[in-house]
Amino acid sequence: MPFSQFEQEDRRLVLLRLLAEDADYKINSSILQRGLELYGHSVSRDKLHSEIAWLTEQDLVSYEELNSVQIVALTQRGLDVAQGKAIVPGVKRPGPGA
Repeated sequence: MPFSQFEQEDRRLVLLRLLAEDADYKINSSILQRGLELYGHSVSRDKLHSEIAWLTEQDLVSYEELNSVQIVALTQRGLDVAQGKAIVPGVKRPGPGA
């Protein structure tokens, strides 16, 4: 697997896990971008929005636009993937105990 693919799959898992940690499973894209940075994924806003769009296509999140940010919400399927209960190609599988 190319490193860029590994990095992309990990970035998607981190996004899902950040959302899963939030009380209402909903975070705006500005905060998600900062959260990614904490986990070593520094990405542009455009790249983040592309990842959110991909996750939406997979029915792992939904989002709504609010000015220049997106309000991203985790779906039940996204929660299952974040917890390792479901597998989606293109998203890293969490390790044991996740």
